[in-house]
Amino acid sequence: MIRLFRAPILALAASLPLAAPAETTVPANQAEIALSFAPVVQATAPAVVNIYARQVVQDRVSPFAGDPFFDQFFEEFGATQPRIQNSLGSGVIVSADGIVVSNYHVVADATDIRVVLADRREYAATLLLADPQADLAILKVAAEAPLPALELGDSEALQVGDLVLAIGNPFGVGQTVSSGIVSGLARSALQVGDGTGYFVQTDAPINPGNSGGALVDMAGRLVGINTAIVTRDGGSNGIGFAIPSDLVAAVVAQAQAGETQFTRPWAGLTGQEVDGALAEALGMARPLGVLITAMHPQSPFAAAGLAEGDVVLSLGGAAINTPQEFLFRLSVLGAGTAQEVRYLHDGAEAVAQVAMAAAPDTPDRLALQVTQDVILRGATLARINPAVMSELGLSLDARGVALIATQDIAREVGLQPGDILVAINGQPVSTPDEALAAASVASRRWQIDLIRAGQPLRLRFRL
Repeated sequence: MIRLFRAPILALAASLPLAAPAETTVPANQAEIALSFAPVVQATAPAVVNIYARQVVQDRVSPFAGDPFFDQFFEEFGATQPRIQNSLGSGVIVSADGIVVSNYHVVADATDIRVVLADRREYAATLLLADPQADLAILKVAAEAPLPALELGDSEALQVGDLVLAIGNPFGVGQTVSSGIVSGLARSALQVGDGTGYFVQTDAPINPGNSGGALVDMAGRLVGINTAIVTRDGGSNGIGFAIPSDLVAAVVAQAQAGETQFTRPWAGLTGQEVDGALAEALGMARPLGVLITAMHPQSPFAAAGLAEGDVVLSLGGAAINTPQEFLFRLSVLGAGTAQEVRYLHDGAEAVAQVAMAAAPDTPDRLALQVTQDVILRGATLARINPAVMSELGLSLDARGVALIATQDIAREVGLQPGDILVAINGQPVSTPDEALAAASVASRRWQIDLIRAGQPLRLRFRL
C-alpha cells in the first residue's frame, strides 16, 4: 500500500522563509539573449499586423456547370449572385509613415482592406503596388502618429542554421510567435505558386493566416515575408518558405517612388539548370550555372554578346544556378544599371556588361480597344512585342495579336487576357486592325482560333 505524507512537507514549506520575487531584467549580451526570445519579440511584434480583406464575388450559375467540356466555354453565362468573401492574413510595417508589406494572395481583388495593429488600433488600407509574380503587396495606412516599423535586414547574410522567428496570425487566433532555424537558402520551390519564386526555407511553424507575416532574425530585423508551406494535411510540417527581404526592399522602393506595378529588368531569354548529365555533355568539371536555351533578338544579353548554348555563371557578382535564381537576381538589381555577367562560351569563361532595363515596347504594340458592336467588343488588343510578352507572361516565340484585357462580349464568348488570336472564322490575323476587320464581318456562326497558355484552342459558338 502506498501512503502519501503531505502534512510534514507542507509544514516544512511553511517554516521556510518566502523567496523574494524574481527580478525581470533585459539581457545585456548575446549569450543572455540566446536564453530567451522575449527581447526580440517585444521589439518586433508591434510592427506585425493582422490584415482583413473583403471581396465581393459574383457567383454565377451556369446550366453547363460541372460539364468537363462545355463548362470552360460557358462559365460566364447564367444568373449572378453577389457574395462577400473574406480573407485573413498578416502584414509587416516597414516604414513609420504607414507602409505595410503583405502577400498578394492575401489582398488580391479586395474591395476593402483593414489593418489591425497588435495594440488593437485599426486602419483602412490602400493598395499602392501589387506584384502577383513575387506574391507581394504594398499597402499604405494613414496613421495619426508614427507607427512601429521593422528594419529590413540583409537576406544575403543569412546562413543555414541561423535562428529565426515567424510572427503572424495563424488560424485567426491572434498574434503568435514560433521559432526555428533557417533550414535552406536559394530554394526555388517549384511546387509553390507558379514555380518562379525564390525563397528562404525555415522550419519555424507557418500555418494558414501566417501569410504575409514576418520572419525576423535575432537582431530583430526583417529577413523574409512568410508566404507558403509544403504540406499534405494543411498544417505545418516544418517546411516553410519566406520571400527574401532583399526582394521585399526592391518592391517597397518602387512603391515609395510612386510605381503601381513592379518593374523587373528584362532578360529576354529562357534557360535551364545545369545538372550532372548536362555538365558532362558540355565538358564542365561540375554542374554550375544556367544554360541559355532560347534568346529573343532584342535581349540585352544578346546585345552583350551572349548566345544560345552559353552558360550563365553569375550576375552582378552573385552565383546563378537556377532560372528562378536568375529572375530573383534581376528583380533585386533593378533597372537602370549595367551589371557584370560571367558565362561560359564554347567551354571558355567570359565576362560582359549587360544593361538592366525593362522590356522594350518596340515595335509599337498598336494597342486597340474594341468599342464597336462586334464579336470582340470589350477587348483590348495589342501586337506582341517584348513589353507585351513581359506583361502577360508570354513565351519568347509568341507572335501575333494578344488580348490585354477582356470585358463585355469578348469575355462572354470565353476570351481571356493573355490569349493570342490566330484566326477569326478562318481569317488569319497578325495585327489588332486585322483582328477587328475579321470580327466585323457579319456572321451568326463564329470560330476563333487562339493560343492559351501555350496550347492551341478553338472556340465555336452561335450568336
